Amino acid sequence: MKQQETYSLNTLTHSLAFALAGPALFLATPASAQTPPITEMAPVRVEGDSLYDVPVSSSTKFTAPLLDTPKSVQIIPQTVIQDTGATSLQDVLRNSPGITFGAGEGGQPLADRPFIRGSSSGNNIFVDGIRDPGGQTREIFNVESLEIIRGADSAYGGRGSGGGSINLVSKKPRLGSFVQADAGLGSDAYWRGTVDANWQFNDNAAFRLNLLDGKGNVPGRNVVDYDKWGVAPSLSFGLGTPTRVTLSYYHYESDGMPDYGVPLASKIPGKHTSDGILNVGRAKFYGVLDRDYQKNKSDIGTVEIEHDFNPHATVRNATRYGQTLNDYVLTNPGDGGAARFDPASNEWWMQRGLKSRWQQTTLLSNVTELYGKFNTGALKHTYDIGVEFTSEKNKNASYNVTTTSGSFCPGVFPAGAMDCTPLYHPDPHDNWSGRISRGPLSNDSTSNTRAIYAFDTIDFNERWSLNLGGRFDNYRIDGDFLPRGATMPQSSDGSWNIFSYQAGIVYKPASNGSIYLSYATASTPPTISGGDQEGLSADVGSLDPEKSRTIELGTKWDVLDEKLTLTAALYQTDREDAQIEVDPGVFAQAGKTRVRGLELGFAGAVTPKWNVFGGYSYMDSELVKGAYNGVNEGDPLANTPRNSFSLWNTYKLLPKFTVGGGIYYVGKTYGGNQGGAGGGANSVYMPAYWRFDAMAAYQVSPNLSFQLNVLNLTDKAYFARTNGVHHADYGPGRQAILTTSIRY
Repeated sequence: MKQQETYSLNTLTHSLAFALAGPALFLATPASAQTPPITEMAPVRVEGDSLYDVPVSSSTKFTAPLLDTPKSVQIIPQTVIQDTGATSLQDVLRNSPGITFGAGEGGQPLADRPFIRGSSSGNNIFVDGIRDPGGQTREIFNVESLEIIRGADSAYGGRGSGGGSINLVSKKPRLGSFVQADAGLGSDAYWRGTVDANWQFNDNAAFRLNLLDGKGNVPGRNVVDYDKWGVAPSLSFGLGTPTRVTLSYYHYESDGMPDYGVPLASKIPGKHTSDGILNVGRAKFYGVLDRDYQKNKSDIGTVEIEHDFNPHATVRNATRYGQTLNDYVLTNPGDGGAARFDPASNEWWMQRGLKSRWQQTTLLSNVTELYGKFNTGALKHTYDIGVEFTSEKNKNASYNVTTTSGSFCPGVFPAGAMDCTPLYHPDPHDNWSGRISRGPLSNDSTSNTRAIYAFDTIDFNERWSLNLGGRFDNYRIDGDFLPRGATMPQSSDGSWNIFSYQAGIVYKPASNGSIYLSYATASTPPTISGGDQEGLSADVGSLDPEKSRTIELGTKWDVLDEKLTLTAALYQTDREDAQIEVDPGVFAQAGKTRVRGLELGFAGAVTPKWNVFGGYSYMDSELVKGAYNGVNEGDPLANTPRNSFSLWNTYKLLPKFTVGGGIYYVGKTYGGNQGGAGGGANSVYMPAYWRFDAMAAYQVSPNLSFQLNVLNLTDKAYFARTNGVHHADYGPGRQAILTTSIRY
């Protein structure tokens, strides 16, 4: 297996973690991002606290508390992240039913590809309200909470938010001093060490440092491993004063063995299975350890300035510069052509397909907004007005991989064929030698966004309010791209003026409840491939953006002394003007999809000892208009299960002993990417599955606690993703993790 790189900061991270975890440390849980600044150490977990319910978003674009916001918004707080043992974006979003992850295929990179309400939302991930466009598998060591907006929301985030968006809220300095050092050991060579330290060094200034060092194997996948580290310092001045300045930096690197799962049944001519996936078992791995790799690297710096003119008006400016690299060579087990039977070995043999990418994304963004409150007669206004200037540079290339020895194919393949392995007995330890060289750029583009937006919540009286929001974007892109099969790049450009809006009426039958009706729109420029990655194509400037609209009827209630929040929403989201092939070789913007659904949510404390978080999602999706001859029309959309459910809960059995568990259900999920307009289903689907997690925590003293998580308790073998054409990806098997937390 290829030797992993050794990073010098790993040793530093270990040293800092254990130096800070000295005998003077004691237990304290950092408060959520919405908690006001504190003057002492972060609070310990107090019996009766509703630690799973966050009533206010970190974004000032939400001009009302979530209870009075006419939109589905879910916040996953730090306590849920810690209790569930989550370490990645995918882990955290397991607690949000209805969100799935798509496989890296069809021109999409091997990176986070969340689907929300049937729409690909990989380009709709934000960090502290600023778009984070780089393709990567995200870590959450520096994340305070996650905010999920469902439904068309381009008024909030700009381009391409047809199904919704995800905002990662970073950990920032606060008044008070505390240190938390966590060290986790587990099965499958699991190691994870983190430090979250906050030092107040004068009356109004603080420094916060988050560190990560982690490595391990993916449970059940044997040779699929990872090695990662990160550092995130931030410095704030003027805390508790009218003028506040925060400087932050984020660096993260990972190096691991990428995994494209197992092949589909179509790999063997004439082979059929009920779900279209080849039953080879979860442990089978088709990659080549001597060749395959995936590396992520992110460097992001942010300067944020905030000033209160008076109690009713505040101005905020945030400037961010960042660069993200996604770099990999991997084996796609279903992309090497049909398997062939070799009588000499009595085996089916396959050629390993190859996928590669070098993708560098550079971002420069500046956002200025003014927010506050004012009255016009009897009407009360809560407003947010802002402007945004953003430049993104995207460079993509593939690798030329030449095999010189190893992995020869049997005689049933053409002479000289290489990179073969037995279909049912693949050997990732096959010797391989050859050359890997980066090819010419397939995309070299620069996009610029100039936007202005405004939001206002108008309170007519204690019962009725109106929420309005709008955003105008001028979006331009130009650069070069390399058409498939071509040797010379072509130039292309496009420019679009996009207006998105939303409106919602809220009625409050009681102070602790609301009923709302809302309408919202979104637009996705034709440069956003599949809703994920920005790029160019021929004559892209002649195309119009895809349009989405959501109508939603919902209700929200704070019950049990406002310790538990219950939500329900009925919605319909339509997406149209997708480019599809209406006749052979003839394309038109005629694609249309529809998703109708019901969402239920709950978060908070049922009793002083029992906390719950989760919900239920029902999605009735349909490809209304697809490719020519009606291919796949009427089918459900890819990555859109009809039913899904999640429940995470903890119960304090004794003053120092807490137990918890998670129940997760994902219904039958099609993986087809045929038919255009987001992809109708084909014969390949991921069977429905239940997954169960468990947790037990013991607080030895105010200084020290232990937490045991057992993930996938029953070792359920299930599929988490499939692209419906080449491969299906298993979810991780059972894993036990013991974490020691020392806090000061």
